[in-house]
Amino acid sequence: MTQIPTPRGRLTADRPLNDLTWLRVGGPADWLFQPADLDDLCEFLAALSAEVTVFPMGVGSNLIVRDGGLRALVVRLGRGFNGITVEGTRVTAGAAALDAHVAKRAAEAGVDLTFLRTIPGSIGGAVRMNAGCYGSYVADHLVEVRAVTRAGELVTLPAADLQLAYRQSVLPDGWVLVEAVFEGTEGEPEALAARMEAQLKKRDETQPTKDRTAGSTFRNPAGFSSTGREDDTHELKAWKVIDEAGMRGATQGGAQMSPKHSNFLVNTGDASAADLEGLGEEVRKKVFQHSGIQLHWEIMRVGEPAR
Repeated sequence: MTQIPTPRGRLTADRPLNDLTWLRVGGPADWLFQPADLDDLCEFLAALSAEVTVFPMGVGSNLIVRDGGLRALVVRLGRGFNGITVEGTRVTAGAAALDAHVAKRAAEAGVDLTFLRTIPGSIGGAVRMNAGCYGSYVADHLVEVRAVTRAGELVTLPAADLQLAYRQSVLPDGWVLVEAVFEGTEGEPEALAARMEAQLKKRDETQPTKDRTAGSTFRNPAGFSSTGREDDTHELKAWKVIDEAGMRGATQGGAQMSPKHSNFLVNTGDASAADLEGLGEEVRKKVFQHSGIQLHWEIMRVGEPAR
């Protein structure tokens, strides 16, 4: 059996992951590692056998862990990785900092990163997914990131190295993002706060924010704009083609496509990961049969099905 090094942080074997994801489903990871600090993370990964798969996990806002669990060592960053500093219009945020907190801290300092306010999850996940809304993306503001390689080396990468595209990025397997640097634009704190309040109001009116969801289930099936970027303002939205295929409110076990916003997959209380993923796949099938459009998952699905 592979020997696992002893860190200063917290290391737990066979740790269920269901309580660490917004959808509250998922079997156990072989190991869950919560590093004490950056040095602990670097030293642990440097000492960890190359045979062990490393899976960085944020706050689980955009994740389905399958019922059989994850054959990996999951790295989950917490305190010590959630700092936020603002210098001029440059904002440095730890990977564990919540997107909403970064937007608010920046706004208080007169820096506009308001697009982050309504994006669920943490900065590490936002960077990996090139998250965006209201026409702004992480790619528009990201300067550089710091990451720990699978071998435990701390490296700094310019944003261009991540090859950020619509809801995706490129980073070697097992590398752990620990910090991101953004460049915002100047704005009046009061005006930025008012804009974020308006965004929240609109979100709460149109999305099932009180339900157990993982944000948008599928990417919008839009074309690319003349700039080579996916166009979030394109009228062809995932919810629209789901509606047209008759799948708003559809259920499978304890899973449901939200009646309020049909691109939100909901755990109504007792869903398994198989229920959620199965319903999502049924939606994809029905949409393709109805319109010929192939929906692509925005929620990440990892792990093994139940045996």
